[in-house]
Amino acid sequence: MTRAAVTGARRIVVKVGSSSISGANSGQIEPLVDALAAAHGRGTEVILVSSGAIATGMPFLKLDARPTDLATQQAAAAVGQNVLIFRYQHSLDRYSIVAGQVLLTAGDLENPTHRGNAQRAMERLLDLRILPIVNENDTVATQEIRFGDNDRLAAMVSQLVQADLLVLLSDIDALYTRPPELAGARRIEHVPFDDDLLGVEFGDIGTAGVGTGGAATKVAAAKLAAASGTPVLLAATGQVNEALEGAEIGTWFEARVAVSAELPVRPAVRPTP
Repeated sequence: MTRAAVTGARRIVVKVGSSSISGANSGQIEPLVDALAAAHGRGTEVILVSSGAIATGMPFLKLDARPTDLATQQAAAAVGQNVLIFRYQHSLDRYSIVAGQVLLTAGDLENPTHRGNAQRAMERLLDLRILPIVNENDTVATQEIRFGDNDRLAAMVSQLVQADLLVLLSDIDALYTRPPELAGARRIEHVPFDDDLLGVEFGDIGTAGVGTGGAATKVAAAKLAAASGTPVLLAATGQVNEALEGAEIGTWFEARVAVSAELPVRPAVRPTP
């Protein structure tokens, strides 16, 4: 998979963060859906991994800041997940696309039986041309069975469904050599698979007080997906349409090249006279 082949991709996972689609930025849901619907319309199977349940639920619980205790986080997620899915489905209705909600914990993907069930459900949803919207199941997840951030969840989902591409969306348009607000920061356009990014100074990307991810989590997720053969594009949420059309934007993480399992052909050995 290369940028030029993005529009012909069979299956794409798109991840969007809390700060990009909640609070003052909730209006970004419609252009995000526009881009997903365009890809869906040309035959691509699209899976959306969306953060934002806790952030979306906070105003309904009259919370001014992200709660720190697990019980209140779970309560905010229970309310916010309902509202978030409603907003996505309301926007998808413009294209007659039906969303399917899939809530997972890290334990689900570590348990072979649960993982198999999740995989079958996702495959069937895609067969039926449903657009799965995946999030961490915050109402039941504990500290011990959390993904930690939805960038890692998105990478694991891309492994689960054997995606052709993972798109990680954030508030920043690419990975930089240092936080982009600092002098001398340079955009990194391409990351070879074996590049350890030594010397890159990681800052936060897209936290805005409501998210949990940052540049380091996105790079770790990109490396995880790339190791499984799925290339990754890191771009800004506002660039999602360009990202899904293969434009030269963001940072492209090259995937591991599959090694053929075929044995080398040995020359014939002539019998000794």
